[in-house]
Amino acid sequence: MEKGTWQVQEVKSRLSHVLENARKFGPQIITKHGKKVAVILSYEDYTRHRRAHSSLVDFFAGSPLKGIDLDDLRQKDPPRDVVL
Repeated sequence: MEKGTWQVQEVKSRLSHVLENARKFGPQIITKHGKKVAVILSYEDYTRHRRAHSSLVDFFAGSPLKGIDLDDLRQKDPPRDVVL
């Protein structure tokens, strides 16, 4: 079994150890019947991951260009005729 991988029954009996490993060494994978089913992350890793996947609204709200008045540079020409 690869390092940082635990079977469910091991996690049940050694939860404190698994949590400490997540804090020190990174994500810990939990398997059930040989298949990966869950991951235990430290809270620090979790919050870093959440910040990296913020919404588009949050991205624009935090932009250094927020509040800059941009001119509307659209062309005022009428649309061209299209033959279908």
